[in-house]
Amino acid sequence: MSTQFPWLTALILFPLVASLPIPLLPNKYGKTVRWYSLSVGLAEFSLMIYAFWKHYDLQNSAYQLVEDYNWIPQIGLHWSLAVDGLSMPLVLLSGLVTTLAILASWQIKDKPRLFYVLMLVMYSAQIGVFTAQDALLFFFMWELELVPVYLLIANWGGQRRMYAATKFILYTAAGSIFILVAALAMAFYGGDFTFNLAELGLKDYSLSFELLMYGALLVAFGMKLPIFPLHTWLPDAHSEAPAPVSMVLAGVLLKMAGYALIRFNIEMLPNAHAYFAPILAVLGVVNIIYASLTAFAQNNLKRRMAYSSVAHMGFVLIGIAAFTDLGMSGALLQMVSHGLIAAALFFLSGVTYERTHTLMMDKLGGMAKQMPTTFALFTAGSMASLALPGMSGFVGELTIFLGFSSSEAYNPAFKAVIVMLAAVGVLLSPIYLLSMLRTVFYGAESKELAGIRLTDAKPREAFIALCLLVPIIGIGVYPKLATQTYDAKTVAVVSQARQVLPMVAQQPWLDLKVPFAAPMIVGTEAKDLAAAMK
Repeated sequence: MSTQFPWLTALILFPLVASLPIPLLPNKYGKTVRWYSLSVGLAEFSLMIYAFWKHYDLQNSAYQLVEDYNWIPQIGLHWSLAVDGLSMPLVLLSGLVTTLAILASWQIKDKPRLFYVLMLVMYSAQIGVFTAQDALLFFFMWELELVPVYLLIANWGGQRRMYAATKFILYTAAGSIFILVAALAMAFYGGDFTFNLAELGLKDYSLSFELLMYGALLVAFGMKLPIFPLHTWLPDAHSEAPAPVSMVLAGVLLKMAGYALIRFNIEMLPNAHAYFAPILAVLGVVNIIYASLTAFAQNNLKRRMAYSSVAHMGFVLIGIAAFTDLGMSGALLQMVSHGLIAAALFFLSGVTYERTHTLMMDKLGGMAKQMPTTFALFTAGSMASLALPGMSGFVGELTIFLGFSSSEAYNPAFKAVIVMLAAVGVLLSPIYLLSMLRTVFYGAESKELAGIRLTDAKPREAFIALCLLVPIIGIGVYPKLATQTYDAKTVAVVSQARQVLPMVAQQPWLDLKVPFAAPMIVGTEAKDLAAAMK
């Protein structure tokens, strides 16, 4: 489905163009700048809601709102944009979280004009990543997003902000090299030069080439997701970044990697995915258990939540590896759910920091009496993160468990091990999250806070938290609010992935089985496959 008006181009360029007048605005206390930036964010979010409401068909798994302009023909770069069930819900998530992050930046007094310019540029880059249908354009948008994040951490972060910002840019820029190399290799493969994602997915790659490209892209996206052991930049970035930047970092930027794994690794390299899927499941379990155990050792409030993010993204890997509609649906639901939950928790940690000027949990305590609203909101966010029934976190994780358990691609022993080990993470998350709540809000007032009068969350702050908690509860009670936006697409993606399973060699070390392959292969094809597997 296409439309004459270039809606996606407008969504990408509007925040970028709107940021240009900001240096000319009055700078007294940053008041004019922040209201202007908030107006831009609200207009952008309203524009995307209108465009998808009027021109997006939820029952259609194909690309929609398609745009294609021959931008720089000398290098084969097309301004090629589209959305489908994989990208549309993440575009909406990006719009909600980033707009709320702008509203959460009300206390920025140092260089506010530069701060809001960077926030709006980052807004444009996020939409560009999720809508780009040209591999080179995707790479440019991916790189464009790195610069504002680096500058935001380096200028407005904590005491170790330069270390955290440098570590962030080194890790993510190194991963970007793998994206560029893979894009160029796939574009030149077979003599038919193209960067178009759909056309790249139709090329007849050799298995060895697919495996090599899959591995390169897994490293690139694994750094951003992040996957153990490529995760170490994330706790440092979160602990030093200002709360609004942490909201976007956890709520949106990590989801870029999950989206890219599905868009590139599964859709374009399905044969290699059949080999790598068990590895993704194992890496997912490692993420969950390692990060959950490491979270216990964190005294810094934001570092504990950062490791919680690493653990929750492990469930996304398991869902992606499931080869079932339910598993893929759970992976997307987990990305949307975690984006909302993480944004809420990091925002509330910022509210706490503004009152106490510390993130060290051993210096906090007994805050519930003076900050009951903040305590209630923090508790609700934590309950969602530990997958309390009735909240989106529960639905996402349960769907992934059911999707992987019902997969016919693995033998029962492997499935049982993965599910049981992942369940350990489900048991650990309430422990480190509830202990965090107990340390910060319960018990006696800490010595550091003795005699200090703490103000509770202001109406603006409570409004931001509620804007995130309402959809969390809404999805938890009625998951179809989210799943209907991508169901048609996940069915198509999984169907494509399952079709190639019978055509790849079995993996003896995992006894990979595909009982649903029998109806697909008949006659001489079945004999040829049996001979090849011997």
